[in-house]
Amino acid sequence: MDTSPDSCLDTRTDPGVLRETAREPSQALDPKSPVARFGADAPLPMDSGVMLAPFQIAYQTAGRLNADRSNAVLICHALTGDQHFAHTHPVTGKPGWWETLVGPGKPVDTDRFFVVCSNVIGSCMGSTGPASLNPETGRPYGLDFPLVTIRDMVRAQAMLLDHLGIGDLFLCIGGSMGGMQVLQWAALYPERVFAAMPIATGARHSAQNIAFHEVGRQAIMADPAWADGRYLEAGTRPAKGLGVARMGAHITYLSEAALHRKFGRRFQAGSAPTFSFNADFQIESYLRHQGLSFVERFDANAYLYLTRAMDYFDLAEDHGGVLANAFRGTKTRFCAMSFTSDWLFPTADSRAIVHALNAASAPVAFVEVESDKGHDAFLLDEPAMFSAAKGFIDAAARARGL
Repeated sequence: MDTSPDSCLDTRTDPGVLRETAREPSQALDPKSPVARFGADAPLPMDSGVMLAPFQIAYQTAGRLNADRSNAVLICHALTGDQHFAHTHPVTGKPGWWETLVGPGKPVDTDRFFVVCSNVIGSCMGSTGPASLNPETGRPYGLDFPLVTIRDMVRAQAMLLDHLGIGDLFLCIGGSMGGMQVLQWAALYPERVFAAMPIATGARHSAQNIAFHEVGRQAIMADPAWADGRYLEAGTRPAKGLGVARMGAHITYLSEAALHRKFGRRFQAGSAPTFSFNADFQIESYLRHQGLSFVERFDANAYLYLTRAMDYFDLAEDHGGVLANAFRGTKTRFCAMSFTSDWLFPTADSRAIVHALNAASAPVAFVEVESDKGHDAFLLDEPAMFSAAKGFIDAAARARGL
């Protein structure tokens, strides 16, 4: 799942082919946002056994922390998202990726709440990841960076909140991979999360989703410009492989109904085929545009790492194979949300979470939103989603005394 604005259905098309471009990982080193740095005395313990140090976390905030620090909201971003949830993106120049849900007067009201969103560990928008410089060599980590898990991301976020002087959260909210982080937060730090809202997500990655990710990874690694992960040093970039990975993944974020409504079988130009392998159909041109624009803002190795982190996620397996054990004794109140046309994380995945929460006697609400927009619906203008989110958040705020 991608939380960038250009992940949504876009009428722009570009028949151009994907191009190799050599560049420095500027956004990895200069994210145009605040950065919290942690030295050798504050390493990040990772599931791989590595103690990562030094490392840094790039983040953005909105709103104001109240006097008793009880109104903090943590937004967890999805696979190729970033910290710019309500801020102009420094690379694309586009609005924040969740401005539909977050802002003054919106369900996550920045006039009421202090909102924090960090770039996850292993990504490429300022938090330490494979495009960052390895302090031991002075070169980009590449594949020398340790493998990352969802739990690692959450531990890093907890360290960031400690750094910001935030003891606990009023709300933890996110969709897709962000929803995985929300669930991990509730399981790992239940005493720190008053309310949790996992959206369009699951407690584990399905075999089908792992398969889609593997196709994308193989496309990247098959690109000769990938250079065994050392492309930044080689002055190349696996733009073709990353673009193809993006194209394949993007299809899973949509629905057949959304694709038909937007593109159907319409030709890109004229009303007849060109009898070539050019982008004859509008949908072909759209996917090529998605691939081309994606490689301008994302790092190929980061894509490998973050897709693998999602694949490894299995919250039940971490608790003796019983998902309810992850939430046993929790006082966190939950609202799980799914979308009827989401086949990447179908409603059954959210129902499994709800059943586990019920078995653990945890307070939980569940909303299935009628939408034909597919997995990406949580990023789009969905009034039913906004209404449900606002109702849950307002009720939780009253219970919190906010």
